[in-house]
Amino acid sequence: MLTPTSVASLQSALRDAGVDGWLLYDFRGINAIASGLVGIKGFVSRRWFVWVPAQGTPVAITHVIEQHPWLDWPAAWENRQYSAWPVLEAEVARCVKGKRIVMEYSPGDAVPYVDYVPAGVLEMVRASGATVETSGDLVTRFLAVWTDEQRRTHCIAAEQLKDIAYAAFRRAGAAARAGAPITEYALTEWIKGEFARLGLWTDHGPNVSATENAANPHYDPSPDQPRYLKIGDIVLIDLWAKAPDGMWADQTYMASIGTPSARAIEVWNAVRDARDAAITLLRTQLAAGAPVRGGAADDAARAVIVARGFGQYFTHRTGHSIDASGLHGSGAHLDNLETREERVLLNGSGFSIEPGIYVAGEIGMRTEVNAYVDGKTLVVTPAELQVELFVV
Repeated sequence: MLTPTSVASLQSALRDAGVDGWLLYDFRGINAIASGLVGIKGFVSRRWFVWVPAQGTPVAITHVIEQHPWLDWPAAWENRQYSAWPVLEAEVARCVKGKRIVMEYSPGDAVPYVDYVPAGVLEMVRASGATVETSGDLVTRFLAVWTDEQRRTHCIAAEQLKDIAYAAFRRAGAAARAGAPITEYALTEWIKGEFARLGLWTDHGPNVSATENAANPHYDPSPDQPRYLKIGDIVLIDLWAKAPDGMWADQTYMASIGTPSARAIEVWNAVRDARDAAITLLRTQLAAGAPVRGGAADDAARAVIVARGFGQYFTHRTGHSIDASGLHGSGAHLDNLETREERVLLNGSGFSIEPGIYVAGEIGMRTEVNAYVDGKTLVVTPAELQVELFVV
C-alpha cells in the first residue's frame, strides 16, 4: 500500500515533471503498474482509481462493497466510495478537472509496456476536463530503478553466469572431441544444476542451441528431439538467473566446437560490433550529461548490422529493461524496431544489450550483456565481455 513516505517521493517527481498529479486506474488486474504502486492485496472485481496530486493528500475512489483490500489505506487520506457509475465519474472529475495529469497511456501505443489504460477510460477522464499525458518516465523512476543492494546482487550473478557459460562450453567441446557428444537439453540441465549449486533461481530456461537451432531466438531444447553438440557446430548459450531476493542477470555467449568457418566469424563480428556500438553511444551521451532514450541505442546497434548486410536477420529489439518487476521489466527498453521507445534511460535503471542475427536453417548468433546507468557512467556487466568466438 502507498505510504506517506512513498507518496512524498511520488509528489516530488510529479512536481519535477511539471504535472498536477498521477491518476492510477485498474480493473481486474489489467494495470499491473497501478496495482503494484498502490499495493492492492486481495481480490478486487470493480474499478478503482487512486489520485496522487503533486500537492495535497491522495484520494482513493473505490466500490462500496469492496473495502477489505483498502483497510490499510491511511486514515488521513480520503477514500471516496461509489456504487453507481455517475458517482464514480463525478468523483474522478472532482479530482482531475482542469488539471494536467499522467496515466498509464502511450500515444499511438508507441510504448505498449505503459499503455494499460483502456481507450474508454481515457475518454471518460478527458471528458471530465483533464489533460492526460504518459506516465512512462515516472514508471521507470519508481519501478525500474535499482537499489544499491540490487546492483550488488546483479553484479555477483553476472559473474556467476559468465563462469557457468564458459564451463558449459568447455564441457560440450570436451564431450564432442571424446566422441561422446552431449545434447543441447543435457547441457541445459547441467546449467540448472550449477544454478542450484550457487543458490541462483530462474523461472524457465536456460537455452542451449546449436547452429541452425540458434536461428530461432526463442528456441527451447527438448529431450524428445535431441540435438547433439558435435564438432563443427556453433553453440549459443543464453542464461538468466538471480539470487532469490536479488536482481536478475541475463547473458548470451557464442562458441564454436572446432575451428569456426569464415561465415561464422563474419556473423559474430557483426553482432559483437553492434553491441559495442550501442555501448559506445550510451557511454558518450551519458558522459556528456545528455538524456539518452532507449530507441537511440537500438538505432546504433542496428545500423552496424544493416551496414554488414544482415539487417533483415536482426528481427528483435536490441535490449529489454531489467528490474524488480521482472527479467523483462517495466523500464525503458533499447527498442526502435518493435516499439517506439521514447522513454529516457534514467539514472539507476538497468537493461540488456543483445543484438542478434538469425539466418533460418543456417545459423544464429547473439551476444548479450547487461548494463545500468550510474550517473554519467554506464556500468556494463560482466566485467569481461566476449570479444571473439570461443573455440572449444
